Amino acid sequence: MIILRLALLSLWNRRGTVVLTVLGIAVSVALLLGVNTVRNDLRTGFANTISDADLIVGARSGPVNLLLYSVFHLGDATADVSWQTYSKVAAHPQVAWTIPLALGDSHRDFRVLGTTGDYFEHYKYGQQRSLAFTSGRGFNGAAEAVLGAEVARALGYQLGQSLVLSHGLGEGDITRHEGHPVVVVGILRRTGTPVDRTVHVTLQAIEAMHAGPGASLEPESITAFVVGLRDRVAAFQIQRDINAWRGEALLAIMPGVTLQQLWQVVGLVETALYVVAGFVVFAGLLGLLTALLTSLNERRREMAIVRSVGARPAHIAVLLMSEAGLIGFAGVLLGIGLLRGGLWFAAPLLEQRFGIALAGEGAAPVELALAVGVVLASVLIGAVPAWRAYRNTLADGLTLRV
Repeated sequence: MIILRLALLSLWNRRGTVVLTVLGIAVSVALLLGVNTVRNDLRTGFANTISDADLIVGARSGPVNLLLYSVFHLGDATADVSWQTYSKVAAHPQVAWTIPLALGDSHRDFRVLGTTGDYFEHYKYGQQRSLAFTSGRGFNGAAEAVLGAEVARALGYQLGQSLVLSHGLGEGDITRHEGHPVVVVGILRRTGTPVDRTVHVTLQAIEAMHAGPGASLEPESITAFVVGLRDRVAAFQIQRDINAWRGEALLAIMPGVTLQQLWQVVGLVETALYVVAGFVVFAGLLGLLTALLTSLNERRREMAIVRSVGARPAHIAVLLMSEAGLIGFAGVLLGIGLLRGGLWFAAPLLEQRFGIALAGEGAAPVELALAVGVVLASVLIGAVPAWRAYRNTLADGLTLRV
């Protein structure tokens, strides 16, 4: 207990240098934990975006690209799927339900999705959770819209409000569909998925906005569609049949399998980030060693005086290692605090701008393991100046140098 009190008093006496050292460790710890938190939250968020869907079908392109633009609304489709082909696939005996998806329009930087009432009935997210309304209902006509939770919150929209949609996805609303406004009839409960950032309208609304006056409102094409099968054992056979479809180049993917392919693509980037963060932690600990060795040269007389009043070499070693451990522990605590504060500040901005939900949950075991690892590493680093102090003789420490 006396050694610990001496260590705290010694650190307070050198608080300027100690604070800088603690900050260096804290930033490195926050970076490493931040990489792990973002990685886990992104994977969880992507995995929870859609569930209970057996296949996603779109124009032939890359599987990852199809998954990104149809489910996560990232990127654009290379081509559309004809309504005739969609109808034939939907009529397959093994197909239980389908959800058509028509993308390409926007409203004030939020994506517009054209679909049918089957979307609200069959779309699942998380652990097969269904979409629910906080207010209102699903759309019925070509002039009605249902908003995701984030759209309603960010724009302050309420039921009965009229919106004008725009063609394309850029800012500025270059081509606005002024002649075909839609009225908000429902607002969905927050899901933590891209659904929250989507304006949902009927396929007929999409056709009415793009077709001329008096044209048929039956869609000519859609961007992609989601398929639910009666028997999941038939998924591979149906997938092969769609991929070999005659007359139109189609691609059918299994969301779970394609998501694993996506993680394989980004796996190297994740590894690189971990390596960089690990080296930053190492640099922080190296800064701790440098600070301890520098202070040791200034404290040789202090160490000698302590020895002269009865302290043994082991006491000096424990003192220095305790100081190092306390600095490491303070750095870990401050690093976790920086991470939590950063998540609290950045999470709403990332969710609003990119639809990325960062909860930071489930990181406690990692934080505990890193805390123990950094503190132990700090204590071991403290053994280096402890050995140096042990080698310094009592006479050497008391000798005045000119």
